Amino acid sequence: MEPSPIVLDTEKAIQSKPHFNFWQIWNMCFGFFGIQFGWSLQMNNMSAIYEYLGATAEQIPGLWLAAPMTGLIVQPIIGYLSDRTWHPTWGRRRPYFLIGAILSSIALFFMPNASAIWMAAGTLWVLDSCINVSMEPFRAFVADNLNERQRPFGYAMQSMFIGAAAFIAGFLPGLLVNWFGISREKAGGGIPQNIMWSFYIGGIMFFFAVLYTVLRSREYPPADPNWRQQLNAQHGSGVSGAIKEITASIMNMPAQMKRLALVQFLTWPGLFLMWFYYTTGVARDIFKGDPATSNELYTRGIEHANATSSILNLVTFLFSLTLSFWVAKLGKKMTHTFCLILGGVGLFCVKYISEPSMLYVAMSMVGIAWASILSMPYSMLAGHLPENKIGIYMGIFNFFIVLPEIIASLFFGKIMENFLHNDRLLAVQIGGSLLIIAGIICAFIVKEKKYDDLL
Repeated sequence: MEPSPIVLDTEKAIQSKPHFNFWQIWNMCFGFFGIQFGWSLQMNNMSAIYEYLGATAEQIPGLWLAAPMTGLIVQPIIGYLSDRTWHPTWGRRRPYFLIGAILSSIALFFMPNASAIWMAAGTLWVLDSCINVSMEPFRAFVADNLNERQRPFGYAMQSMFIGAAAFIAGFLPGLLVNWFGISREKAGGGIPQNIMWSFYIGGIMFFFAVLYTVLRSREYPPADPNWRQQLNAQHGSGVSGAIKEITASIMNMPAQMKRLALVQFLTWPGLFLMWFYYTTGVARDIFKGDPATSNELYTRGIEHANATSSILNLVTFLFSLTLSFWVAKLGKKMTHTFCLILGGVGLFCVKYISEPSMLYVAMSMVGIAWASILSMPYSMLAGHLPENKIGIYMGIFNFFIVLPEIIASLFFGKIMENFLHNDRLLAVQIGGSLLIIAGIICAFIVKEKKYDDLL
């Protein structure tokens, strides 16, 4: 049976949802602070942790495979389940926030105690699965509660918290050394003590930030008492129904989602190459450190790279506050285009930098792009999705983030070894080029009309 056309009555959709004030939206989004705190510790330090445990440059992409694989599997399933969940006290999305936060916090405590590469990779797999349980419903949570006019601000608020959390998380290992006297010396498992304590603090922050949103925000019950039966009527329930609905949703994606998917598919490999190689590239190529022979220089390089990543996220935090202004002046599409190109230029320039302080400038440019990447695609997409399937479509949209990472994880190690000669900053430069290409394509194919036809 062909799915019914998606029809949006914009004014009705706006009027049917209440107008939230600043602090209500703050409470709704604050949990993302904790999620990003844990995520940033992982992104900033996992390549270094693998190298501390003896991994080589060509092994790094494969060891990151856990993150996209879990996202590819977990997010659409959690989206499907949360679309069909309702509890009079805990609501629709919040039970998943809380379960994911508890499990993620436990995994963050285990991660820095890994004593072998396989242990770190296995723990990363568990950690990413748990983070995805919390993260996926947050995107749908904003779309559920906010009307079309307030959604851009809601997603910008999420970007603000993401930037603030990542800023603090990036500086944390260095602050623990300089302010609290925690040693950079390796602990029994081979991981420096300041990085271990950063993960412990991250576990605590993750749990309590998500708990704040769970307790301080609310969700609204479905207006139709037969909503679950209607959802199940088309594809059924249970495992077979879930598979059918996920498959049907993929096959019948709204046109705007397909256009944004191509932009995402080019954007995220650029970011993954930065996360794979920026930190260790700075430590090796700019600070001339080596984890085997000059551990002090290498660790200082890691800390400086994390500090510049923190500035990236401080800029993300600050620029997110201005996104509404730029959208009003340029529109969503051109705002996203210019941000992607600017960030790509910043990454492209990293390889030519010899003075470490100039990395702050390059990463600030990436921070502007990151603010847009975290909000504009979701803002451009949300109004094109059927209200009763926002969770599952947000999970499917994640495919176009994780599929390029899977490709990079499986194949980029060989490219590093055979073509790039393990030049980590050259890989970062390739990532910058991909962001520039994504920005150009966004300008040409994404529809700017706010409520254009979805078919």
